Amino acid sequence: MARLLSLNVGLPRDVAWQGRTVHTGIWKTPVTGPRRVRRLNIDGDGQGDTAGHGGEHRAVFVYQDESYRYWQGHLGRSNLVHGQFGENFTVEGLADTEVCIGDRYRIGSALFEVTQPRVTCYRLGIRMDEPDMPALLVKHGRPGFYFRVIEEGDVEVGDEITQVGSGPESMSVFEINALLYLPPHPRGRLERALKIPALSRGWRRSFEALLEQQSKDNTAGNAGLGPAASPPPAWRGFRPFRISHKIAESSNVTSLILEPADGQPVATALPGQFVVVRLGSSAITRSYSLSSHTESAAYRISVKREAHGAASGYIADKLQTGDVVQLGAPRGSFTLRPDTRTVVLLSAGIGVTPVLAMLHTLAAQGTSREVWWLHGTRNGREHPFAAEARALLAGLAHHHSHVCFSAPDPADRRGVDFDSAGHVDQRLLQTLDVPSDGDFYLCGPADFMSDLAAGLAALGVAPDRIHTELFGGKPSLTPGIAAGSKIPAHRPAGASGPGPMVSFARSGLRVCWGPSYASLLELAEACDVPVRWSCRTGVCHNCESGLVAGEVSYGPDPLDPPADGNILICCSRPQGDIVIDL
Repeated sequence: MARLLSLNVGLPRDVAWQGRTVHTGIWKTPVTGPRRVRRLNIDGDGQGDTAGHGGEHRAVFVYQDESYRYWQGHLGRSNLVHGQFGENFTVEGLADTEVCIGDRYRIGSALFEVTQPRVTCYRLGIRMDEPDMPALLVKHGRPGFYFRVIEEGDVEVGDEITQVGSGPESMSVFEINALLYLPPHPRGRLERALKIPALSRGWRRSFEALLEQQSKDNTAGNAGLGPAASPPPAWRGFRPFRISHKIAESSNVTSLILEPADGQPVATALPGQFVVVRLGSSAITRSYSLSSHTESAAYRISVKREAHGAASGYIADKLQTGDVVQLGAPRGSFTLRPDTRTVVLLSAGIGVTPVLAMLHTLAAQGTSREVWWLHGTRNGREHPFAAEARALLAGLAHHHSHVCFSAPDPADRRGVDFDSAGHVDQRLLQTLDVPSDGDFYLCGPADFMSDLAAGLAALGVAPDRIHTELFGGKPSLTPGIAAGSKIPAHRPAGASGPGPMVSFARSGLRVCWGPSYASLLELAEACDVPVRWSCRTGVCHNCESGLVAGEVSYGPDPLDPPADGNILICCSRPQGDIVIDL
């Protein structure tokens, strides 16, 4: 007979960890007497990070006493106490191998439904004083699971747990957990899992992404966890390319036409992808989107001159026709989706470059899709590709165009050089009656991206129809870490390390590896390079990043390898000079 052995609650608290403050609700303490279980949690309980825990489908976390005994033996510890895994219910019975997603249980006067396995994160490692604990739970198949509250009620230690319903497809918590985190990911099982109504939205999206990935030729990596799948890079490291033409596109944008100098053909890039460029004897590395048709015999990059920009200044002032630069292979998942839906291309400033490549592709295909072109810039002097975009649009059967100038010059002509004064924003989309059922591609400054993405969501555009690309470092994901002031990327404090050179391409930073860092993630954090992570043990793939050049070793090994050309920075170390797309 299954029964409730311990009822554990706790409100979020701040704890010190590695010089930072972590806000977490993982500290749970057993309580006596009845407690009311409500739709989102238990009276006296709370979640510190509601993005990763909590909500309707993760209201109550369940862990088994038998797993406690297992970990006591495996870890050689006798000091584990109920609530230590952050669970609300410590139970006798209900093994992960036996409980199925969609099963329903009556405990006390409340009714519950199983929705998903636990998604482990680094905070369990803090609570257990075992940093590898997130990976261990998955490797050993003991994640525990979440309940959704179907009927609110009171529960108490000693209550019998009675199963009152069985989930369709009879897929256990153990099986669902392995299906996401461990290879292989059989298509038939993914399809079965998606037939379970009780499966939480996050896990459903992950399984849908894995199915979509399997429908493509490239199946490397785990699209259910990591970045959207894209073909592996056409080559590793850098290849020499010669500048065949250098073009001043506007007062502050310079284009380079680049042809391979090694006699080998260029690789076809997907419209919207970027390349990492290495410049000069000081090996400056930067990421630049390809800005033209991607099936030609050369690549075009277009670079805006930035104040105090070492790379953009070097390109504008130093590089000449005939010079050779080094290019990494095209990469990135911000690419034009093949479909019949309306395409809406939204850009601001130099963010025009990847969507311009998409427009080139649509024109080359002679697409019959409806295409919207909306672009914002300051004035005509800072409006590169104006004539080029007009010519491409003129060749499309169904197109709409609107250009905004935020600070038009007196010589700029409304109705000729631009269509309205202001910015590309939600109000403009409503005024133009842009259809909400298309695919939206956004690129530009960070504020433009965040404001417009929020505006599209408010207009009812589905999240999976909003595709974004952000120049520079991507926004950090550091769950539970108290927010601090944003600091530009910098060299780490103290003496330079004795190890190989690590280049962070997006951040424009080159630093030497040192033995004091356990992983590339720790080095990036020491430099305030924007990073994304959750588990820190090679499970969640949030830290998956592009490896442009070089090799790494792992410790611990990832449970599921990243996509070709990518690495998990949370558990990798350089094996020589490397360039990372961060």
